[in-house]
Formats: sequence, C-alpha cells, structure tokens
Amino acid sequence: MNTGTGMGIGRPDRMEEVVEELCASVFAPLRRRDQRDRGRQYVRGLLAAEGRKSIRNMALQTGSGGAAEEQALHHFIAGSTWDWEPIRAALARYLARSAPLGAWVVRPMAIPRGGEHSVGVGNRFDPYQGQMFRGQQAFATWFTSGGGATPVAWRLFLGGEGPVEFPDSYEACAVTGVPELARRSEAGVRPVVLDVPDIATRATLSRFAEARVPVVARIGPGARLGVADQRMPGYGALPMAARDILQNVRGMRMPVEWADPDRPGVRRSSLVAAVRVLLAGREMLLFGEWSDARRLPGAIWVTDLTRVAPGALVRLTKEAGKVARAAGASMDRVGLRDFAGRSLSGWHRHVTLASVAHAGLWLGGGLPPESPHPDPGVRVHRPLGVLANR
Repeated sequence: MNTGTGMGIGRPDRMEEVVEELCASVFAPLRRRDQRDRGRQYVRGLLAAEGRKSIRNMALQTGSGGAAEEQALHHFIAGSTWDWEPIRAALARYLARSAPLGAWVVRPMAIPRGGEHSVGVGNRFDPYQGQMFRGQQAFATWFTSGGGATPVAWRLFLGGEGPVEFPDSYEACAVTGVPELARRSEAGVRPVVLDVPDIATRATLSRFAEARVPVVARIGPGARLGVADQRMPGYGALPMAARDILQNVRGMRMPVEWADPDRPGVRRSSLVAAVRVLLAGREMLLFGEWSDARRLPGAIWVTDLTRVAPGALVRLTKEAGKVARAAGASMDRVGLRDFAGRSLSGWHRHVTLASVAHAGLWLGGGLPPESPHPDPGVRVHRPLGVLANR
C-alpha cells in the first residue's frame, strides 16, 4: 500500500503505527471485514492524497487506481449501508483512552458552495463573518486535549431545503446529541463549550440541564438578561443587554492569564468580570473578557458553572481556540469540507472518516506545532469535490 508523503510531518513509521491502531479500534463495530478494509483504505487515502481528495486520487494512492477500485470506494461512501454513529462513538472512546479530555467544543463550519448539486446547499448565515453566504452549514463537536483537538460528531443544517434530517432548527441542529455524547464519555463528564453565538435558548439550556452536563455558551452583546444578584447594578430592573450589564461591573474586572492556543508556550492576559443573571428562567453566570480595557468586552459568555472562578472560565473558553487552530491546520489536509454529493448519508460517512483521519494526524504528530493563521470561523474559501470529481 502506497501511503505517499502526505501522511504527516511526524515520523512516517510512527504515523503508520498510529493510523493502523486507530483504524483497527474505530472500525471494529463494522461487522464485515471488507467494510473495515475499505474504511482503512479511505482514511489512508485522505491522508496520502495531495490536493483534491477525489475518489480517483485516493484510489491511486492506496490501491490500483483502476475503475473497479474507484467504484468500490464510491459505493462504500455513497451506496453502502453501514452506520456512522458506532464509528463516531468508537472514535470518542479511543480519544478518551489516548488523551485527557479538556472539554467538548461545538463550532459551526461554513462551506460556501455554488449550484444545487450538493446536499444541504442553501442561503446560510455565517455567525463569525456576520453575513449570509450560499453553501452548506455544518456543526461539529470536537474533543480537545492539551494543545490539540479533533472532531468526533457532526450534523448538517438543512433548514427545510433538501432531504429531511431532524431536527430542522438552527439551534437544535447545533446541539442535538451533544449532551448525550458528553454524558457517555469514558473520560467522565466535562463541560461543553458552545462556540456558536446566540443559541443559548431555553430549549438548548434545558437539554444540558436534563443531562447534567455543564455548559458554557457564547452569546451576543445584545442578548437581554436580568441581573440576579441584588448587590449588582441593574438588579430589579427590566432585562438589559449583556454588554450593558458587563459595562456596569467593569470596575470589578480582574486580570487572568491563559495559554495562547495559537502559540504553544506563549501566555497572554486579559481582563474578566462576572455577574449572576437570569436567562430563560434559570440563574446563570454572565462573564465577559476584555483584551482592551477601554473598549467593550470582546467575548461574552453564559454558564451554569456558577461556582467556578471567572479566570478558570475564561481559560475554559480557550478550548475553542484550540479547535480554530486545529481546523486551520488540517481541514483541507483531510478533506473535511470536500464532499460534494447529493447523499446525506454519504456526507455523514465522509466526514466521519475524515474525522478519523484528523485524529490520526493529531495523535501521530502530523500536525504542525503552530498555526500562524488559524481559521477563526472554520470557513473555507476554495470548495473542493470528492464525489463530484471521480
């Protein structure tokens, strides 16, 4: 099998060993040996193929490259019946045994794409760019540990267009299954960081409360909240914008130091203030982070971890930065945004196997130690096509 030079910047023998062990573990739920072999071949193809992750390119890297080989790989993704959920669960278990879990992070992935030939294409909103775009909107749940992160679960937002995938709402699509994933983890219950602005609704918070999974959610500066602490300005008044509540307590700001997720070994500092608030009928902790004391807070969050020190909460939100760094370093490398077919099940199988490939890169030392230009919105500007370029 030709693994090429694209298997990472770490030692080739180490990468081979890690990928082989990883595939043997996560593909164990597949009952048929030929499916386990195809899964391994697809992962290796994603890692080995340079540039476009087309079926033809992957078949050339990992097999004969003939028409029969291409057709077999295409069928494995678009026409087979294997279930991706057990593979994702096995990947989460493998990661929990391999590295200490820091937090689960949920982030959107915007995939600009023209035409109507890909599942889920529509007019979507990019919360990081603050504008509409034409393409696909996906949500990934990432496992973070140390200086790295890898995605383990996915949902594609369809918004009433194309095939039906429950749930249909933007907020529900972002968080469905996340509390259950966090609850079942062998690493123990760890907080979920929702790095998706304005989805901290009553329904969303109830999902996590019922599962007894702590949550930290990013909110917009205009989100209206009630002050719950009678010692704070605004108590007893009508709900106020989050930015105004935080500006009223800016005299309480304290410095906090944190490790820069984009510059391993570098530590930075910012200011943080927190106040108890009422949101969706629940008492939460609102906290903001200032990089410039003269301006408004640059990041605003709410959490049900009301007894945790604000400094520790700010450091927890930096897990989202690890995800942005990992995405910027390897999204194109493993083809997470390359699927261009009409099949929703094909999309799920592809991103599941690309997640396995991403985990192999991370655990095998194939990711760069630094990413000088992380992708803050997990956004792509050069859409590729896997199945459309066979």
